[in-house]
Amino acid sequence: MVLQNITVIGAGTMGNGIAHIFAQNGFTVILVDVNAAQLEKAVQTIGRNLDRQVSKGMLTEEQKKITLSNLSTQTDIVAGTAKAGLIVEAATENIELKLKIFRQLDELAPADAILASNTSSISITKIAAVTKRPGSVIGMHFMNPVPVMKLVEIINGYATTKEVTETIVALSKQLGKVPCVVNDYPGFIANRILMPMINEAIYSLYEGVADVEAIDTVMKLGMAHPMGPLQLADFIGLDVCLSILRVLYDGFGNTKYAPCPLLVNMVTAGKLGMKTGEGFYLYTPGSKELMVSERFTK
Repeated sequence: MVLQNITVIGAGTMGNGIAHIFAQNGFTVILVDVNAAQLEKAVQTIGRNLDRQVSKGMLTEEQKKITLSNLSTQTDIVAGTAKAGLIVEAATENIELKLKIFRQLDELAPADAILASNTSSISITKIAAVTKRPGSVIGMHFMNPVPVMKLVEIINGYATTKEVTETIVALSKQLGKVPCVVNDYPGFIANRILMPMINEAIYSLYEGVADVEAIDTVMKLGMAHPMGPLQLADFIGLDVCLSILRVLYDGFGNTKYAPCPLLVNMVTAGKLGMKTGEGFYLYTPGSKELMVSERFTK
Protein backbone atom coordinates (compact mmCIF):
# COMPACT_ATOMS: atom_id res chain seq x y z
CA MET A 1 0.00 0.00 0.00
CA VAL A 2 1.46 3.36 -1.09
CA LEU A 3 0.42 6.47 0.81
CA GLN A 4 0.96 10.04 -0.34
CA ASN A 5 -1.95 12.19 0.83
CA ILE A 6 -1.95 12.64 4.60
CA THR A 7 -4.58 14.37 6.73
CA VAL A 8 -3.81 15.37 10.32
CA ILE A 9 -6.79 16.14 12.56
CA GLY A 10 -5.99 18.69 15.28
CA ALA A 11 -3.56 21.61 15.03
CA GLY A 12 -2.22 21.61 18.58
CA THR A 13 1.33 20.81 19.66
CA MET A 14 1.26 17.19 18.47
CA GLY A 15 -0.80 17.85 15.35
CA ASN A 16 1.46 20.58 14.00
CA GLY A 17 4.53 18.44 14.74
CA ILE A 18 3.06 15.45 12.88
CA ALA A 19 2.08 17.64 9.93
CA HIS A 20 5.59 19.12 9.93
CA ILE A 21 7.40 15.78 9.75
CA PHE A 22 5.17 14.40 6.99
CA ALA A 23 5.47 17.57 4.88
CA GLN A 24 9.24 17.65 5.38
CA ASN A 25 9.46 14.12 4.00
CA GLY A 26 7.64 14.86 0.76
CA PHE A 27 4.06 13.96 1.64
CA THR A 28 1.09 16.13 0.71
CA VAL A 29 -0.43 17.16 4.03
CA ILE A 30 -3.73 18.78 5.01
CA LEU A 31 -3.89 19.97 8.62
CA VAL A 32 -7.52 20.12 9.79
CA ASP A 33 -8.91 22.01 12.78
CA VAL A 34 -12.25 23.69 13.45
CA ASN A 35 -10.38 26.73 14.78
CA ALA A 36 -8.88 28.88 11.99
CA ALA A 37 -6.76 30.86 14.47
CA GLN A 38 -5.28 27.61 15.78
CA LEU A 39 -4.38 26.59 12.24
CA GLU A 40 -2.65 29.92 11.64
CA LYS A 41 -0.73 29.50 14.90
CA ALA A 42 0.26 25.96 13.90
CA VAL A 43 1.66 27.07 10.54
CA GLN A 44 3.65 29.82 12.27
CA THR A 45 5.03 27.25 14.72
CA ILE A 46 6.04 24.94 11.88
CA GLY A 47 7.73 27.88 10.14
CA ARG A 48 9.74 28.75 13.27
CA ASN A 49 10.77 25.13 13.75
CA LEU A 50 11.88 24.92 10.13
CA ASP A 51 13.89 28.12 10.57
CA ARG A 52 15.57 26.50 13.57
CA GLN A 53 16.46 23.46 11.44
CA VAL A 54 17.89 25.73 8.73
CA SER A 55 19.98 27.66 11.27
CA LYS A 56 21.42 24.38 12.54
CA GLY A 57 22.29 23.20 9.03
CA MET A 58 19.73 20.39 9.14
CA LEU A 59 17.73 21.80 6.20
CA THR A 60 18.36 24.19 3.33
CA GLU A 61 16.17 27.21 2.58
CA GLU A 62 14.92 25.38 -0.50
CA GLN A 63 13.91 22.34 1.56
CA LYS A 64 12.08 24.63 3.96
CA LYS A 65 10.12 26.16 1.06
CA ILE A 66 9.25 22.73 -0.32
CA THR A 67 8.09 21.58 3.12
CA LEU A 68 5.75 24.56 3.47
CA SER A 69 4.46 24.06 -0.08
CA ASN A 70 3.52 20.47 0.84
CA LEU A 71 1.30 21.74 3.66
CA SER A 72 -2.19 23.23 3.51
CA THR A 73 -4.86 23.85 6.15
CA GLN A 74 -8.59 23.27 6.25
CA THR A 75 -11.40 23.97 8.72
CA ASP A 76 -13.81 21.71 6.81
CA ILE A 77 -13.26 18.07 7.76
CA VAL A 78 -15.17 16.90 4.67
CA ALA A 79 -12.82 18.69 2.26
CA GLY A 80 -9.83 17.85 4.41
CA THR A 81 -10.35 14.09 4.28
CA ALA A 82 -11.74 13.49 0.78
CA LYS A 83 -8.48 12.28 -0.79
CA ALA A 84 -6.59 11.02 2.26
CA GLY A 85 -4.73 7.73 2.19
CA LEU A 86 -3.87 8.09 5.88
CA ILE A 87 -5.63 10.19 8.50
CA VAL A 88 -3.80 10.79 11.79
CA GLU A 89 -6.05 12.03 14.59
CA ALA A 90 -4.17 14.23 17.07
CA ALA A 91 -7.02 15.78 19.04
CA THR A 92 -7.15 16.28 22.80
CA GLU A 93 -6.75 13.10 24.89
CA ASN A 94 -10.48 12.72 25.51
CA ILE A 95 -12.21 9.42 24.78
CA GLU A 96 -15.61 10.85 23.81
CA LEU A 97 -14.04 13.40 21.46
CA LYS A 98 -11.91 10.74 19.78
CA LEU A 99 -14.87 8.39 19.33
CA LYS A 100 -16.88 11.22 17.78
CA ILE A 101 -14.03 12.03 15.37
CA PHE A 102 -13.56 8.41 14.32
CA ARG A 103 -17.27 8.00 13.64
CA GLN A 104 -16.99 11.02 11.34
CA LEU A 105 -13.81 9.78 9.68
CA ASP A 106 -15.36 6.37 9.03
CA GLU A 107 -18.18 8.06 7.12
CA LEU A 108 -16.05 10.60 5.27
CA ALA A 109 -12.70 8.96 4.47
CA PRO A 110 -12.05 6.92 1.30
CA ALA A 111 -12.83 3.23 1.79
CA ASP A 112 -9.17 2.22 1.59
CA ALA A 113 -7.86 4.94 3.94
CA ILE A 114 -6.03 3.99 7.12
CA LEU A 115 -7.29 5.71 10.27
CA ALA A 116 -4.63 6.28 12.92
CA SER A 117 -4.78 7.83 16.38
CA ASN A 118 -1.94 9.61 18.12
CA THR A 119 -3.50 8.70 21.47
CA SER A 120 -1.04 8.15 24.30
CA SER A 121 -3.26 5.79 26.29
CA ILE A 122 -6.81 5.33 24.97
CA SER A 123 -7.71 1.88 23.65
CA ILE A 124 -7.28 1.51 19.88
CA THR A 125 -9.69 -1.44 20.00
CA LYS A 126 -12.35 0.79 21.57
CA ILE A 127 -11.76 3.51 18.98
CA ALA A 128 -11.85 1.00 16.12
CA ALA A 129 -15.12 -0.50 17.39
CA VAL A 130 -17.09 2.65 16.48
CA THR A 131 -16.05 2.28 12.83
CA LYS A 132 -17.03 -0.16 10.08
CA ARG A 133 -13.33 -0.70 9.28
CA PRO A 134 -11.68 -1.86 12.54
CA GLY A 135 -8.96 -3.67 10.58
CA SER A 136 -7.82 -0.31 9.19
CA VAL A 137 -7.56 1.46 12.56
CA ILE A 138 -4.18 1.65 14.30
CA GLY A 139 -2.32 3.68 16.90
CA MET A 140 0.51 5.93 15.75
CA HIS A 141 1.83 7.49 18.96
CA PHE A 142 4.47 10.11 18.21
CA MET A 143 6.66 11.60 20.94
CA ASN A 144 6.90 15.32 21.68
CA PRO A 145 8.58 17.26 20.09
CA VAL A 146 7.69 15.28 16.96
CA PRO A 147 10.35 16.73 14.60
CA VAL A 148 13.09 15.77 17.10
CA MET A 149 12.02 12.54 18.82
CA LYS A 150 12.76 9.33 16.91
CA LEU A 151 10.24 6.94 18.46
CA VAL A 152 6.81 6.11 17.05
CA GLU A 153 4.85 3.64 19.15
CA ILE A 154 2.69 1.61 16.75
CA ILE A 155 -0.33 0.13 18.52
CA ASN A 156 -2.26 -2.80 17.07
CA GLY A 157 -5.93 -2.88 17.99
CA TYR A 158 -7.61 -6.27 18.39
CA ALA A 159 -8.68 -6.26 14.72
CA THR A 160 -5.83 -4.31 13.07
CA THR A 161 -4.67 -6.21 9.99
CA LYS A 162 -1.10 -7.28 9.39
CA GLU A 163 -1.03 -5.28 6.12
CA VAL A 164 -2.01 -2.06 7.89
CA THR A 165 0.64 -2.61 10.58
CA GLU A 166 3.34 -3.29 7.99
CA THR A 167 2.31 -0.19 6.02
CA ILE A 168 2.51 2.08 9.08
CA VAL A 169 5.84 0.60 10.16
CA ALA A 170 7.30 1.23 6.69
CA LEU A 171 5.81 4.73 6.63
CA SER A 172 7.34 5.57 10.01
CA LYS A 173 10.74 4.55 8.68
CA GLN A 174 10.21 6.85 5.68
CA LEU A 175 9.82 9.68 8.19
CA GLY A 176 13.19 8.80 9.71
CA LYS A 177 11.52 7.42 12.82
CA VAL A 178 12.07 4.20 14.75
CA PRO A 179 8.76 2.29 14.97
CA CYS A 180 8.07 -0.06 17.88
CA VAL A 181 5.00 -2.30 17.54
CA VAL A 182 3.00 -3.00 20.70
CA ASN A 183 -0.39 -4.47 21.52
CA ASP A 184 -3.43 -2.65 22.81
CA TYR A 185 -3.43 -2.73 26.60
CA PRO A 186 -3.79 0.28 28.94
CA GLY A 187 -0.94 2.75 28.54
CA PHE A 188 0.66 0.59 25.83
CA ILE A 189 4.40 0.49 26.70
CA ALA A 190 5.65 4.08 26.85
CA ASN A 191 3.10 5.38 29.34
CA ARG A 192 2.56 2.12 31.20
CA ILE A 193 6.17 2.43 32.35
CA LEU A 194 6.61 6.24 32.36
CA MET A 195 3.46 7.34 34.20
CA PRO A 196 3.93 5.18 37.32
CA MET A 197 7.45 6.62 37.59
CA ILE A 198 6.11 10.18 37.37
CA ASN A 199 3.33 9.33 39.83
CA GLU A 200 5.86 7.87 42.29
CA ALA A 201 7.97 11.03 42.00
CA ILE A 202 4.89 13.12 42.84
CA TYR A 203 4.11 10.81 45.78
CA SER A 204 7.69 11.26 47.01
CA LEU A 205 7.15 15.04 47.00
CA TYR A 206 3.67 14.71 48.54
CA GLU A 207 4.99 12.54 51.38
CA GLY A 208 7.93 14.87 52.08
CA VAL A 209 10.62 12.38 51.11
CA ALA A 210 12.49 15.05 49.12
CA ASP A 211 11.91 18.41 47.45
CA VAL A 212 11.32 19.09 43.75
CA GLU A 213 14.94 19.76 42.83
CA ALA A 214 16.28 16.77 44.76
CA ILE A 215 13.85 14.36 43.11
CA ASP A 216 14.65 15.59 39.62
CA THR A 217 18.41 15.75 40.26
CA VAL A 218 18.52 12.16 41.54
CA MET A 219 16.86 10.90 38.36
CA LYS A 220 18.96 13.07 36.04
CA LEU A 221 22.35 12.34 37.58
CA GLY A 222 21.66 8.89 38.99
CA MET A 223 19.71 7.40 36.10
CA ALA A 224 21.02 9.60 33.24
CA HIS A 225 17.55 10.93 32.41
CA PRO A 226 17.77 14.13 30.35
CA MET A 227 14.91 15.64 32.37
CA GLY A 228 13.68 14.86 35.88
CA PRO A 229 10.21 13.28 36.27
CA LEU A 230 8.58 16.38 37.79
CA GLN A 231 9.90 18.66 35.05
CA LEU A 232 8.84 16.07 32.48
CA ALA A 233 5.34 15.98 33.98
CA ASP A 234 5.17 19.78 33.57
CA PHE A 235 6.33 19.42 29.96
CA ILE A 236 3.74 16.73 29.15
CA GLY A 237 0.96 18.56 31.00
CA LEU A 238 -0.25 17.52 34.44
CA ASP A 239 -3.79 17.11 33.12
CA VAL A 240 -2.52 14.67 30.49
CA CYS A 241 -0.56 12.74 33.14
CA LEU A 242 -3.67 12.51 35.30
CA SER A 243 -5.80 11.36 32.37
CA ILE A 244 -3.33 8.59 31.47
CA LEU A 245 -3.03 7.41 35.08
CA ARG A 246 -6.82 7.19 35.28
CA VAL A 247 -6.83 5.07 32.10
CA LEU A 248 -4.24 2.76 33.69
CA TYR A 249 -6.13 2.60 36.99
CA ASP A 250 -9.48 1.92 35.33
CA GLY A 251 -7.96 -0.56 32.87
CA PHE A 252 -6.04 -2.69 35.35
CA GLY A 253 -8.00 -2.05 38.56
CA ASN A 254 -4.70 -1.96 40.42
CA THR A 255 -4.10 0.62 43.15
CA LYS A 256 -0.47 1.03 42.11
CA TYR A 257 -1.77 3.20 39.25
CA ALA A 258 -3.95 5.41 41.50
CA PRO A 259 -3.05 9.09 40.84
CA CYS A 260 -1.35 10.92 43.70
CA PRO A 261 -3.78 13.32 45.49
CA LEU A 262 -1.27 16.14 44.94
CA LEU A 263 -1.49 15.65 41.18
CA VAL A 264 -5.30 15.65 41.36
CA ASN A 265 -5.29 18.87 43.40
CA MET A 266 -2.87 20.64 41.04
CA VAL A 267 -4.98 19.78 38.00
CA THR A 268 -8.14 20.89 39.82
CA ALA A 269 -6.41 24.19 40.61
CA GLY A 270 -5.46 24.68 36.97
CA LYS A 271 -1.71 24.33 37.59
CA LEU A 272 -1.02 22.15 34.57
CA GLY A 273 2.69 22.76 34.01
CA MET A 274 4.43 24.56 31.19
CA LYS A 275 1.26 25.34 29.22
CA THR A 276 -0.27 27.31 32.10
CA GLY A 277 2.99 28.84 33.35
CA GLU A 278 3.06 26.89 36.59
CA GLY A 279 3.29 23.29 37.73
CA PHE A 280 6.13 21.99 39.84
CA TYR A 281 8.18 24.78 38.27
CA LEU A 282 7.41 28.32 37.11
CA TYR A 283 7.61 29.17 33.41
CA THR A 284 8.16 32.73 32.22
CA PRO A 285 7.93 33.45 28.47
CA GLY A 286 11.40 34.14 27.05
CA SER A 287 13.20 32.85 30.14
CA LYS A 288 15.19 29.61 30.19
CA GLU A 289 15.79 29.74 33.94
CA LEU A 290 14.05 26.90 35.76
CA MET A 291 12.52 28.02 39.06
CA VAL A 292 10.62 25.80 41.48
CA SER A 293 7.03 26.93 42.09
CA GLU A 294 6.66 28.95 45.32
CA ARG A 295 4.11 26.34 46.40
CA PHE A 296 6.98 23.89 46.88
CA THR A 297 9.59 26.22 48.37
CA LYS A 298 7.78 27.00 51.63
